[in-house]
Amino acid sequence: MAESPQTQPREVVLYSRKGCHLCEIVKESLVKLQKRGDFTWREIDVDSDAEVRPLYTDEVPVVFVDGQKAFKYRMDEREFLRKLSA
Repeated sequence: MAESPQTQPREVVLYSRKGCHLCEIVKESLVKLQKRGDFTWREIDVDSDAEVRPLYTDEVPVVFVDGQKAFKYRMDEREFLRKLSA
């Protein structure tokens, strides 16, 4: 019988900036949800990356799941978990 392939955790990227209240809320949600979902996440400060800054000037926070834009400005936790399991 063949072994089932090891499932990789989903990759979540949060584009944010310092002093962004909505970004802080999304970060808190990601920390809390990491206990319930199989994903890794990292944060990219749009102001520290000259290539990224023009893409997300006033559109933070933005959350990507496996390279797909999933949320902008706000993130619904139930919807996030649903997208992870899709």
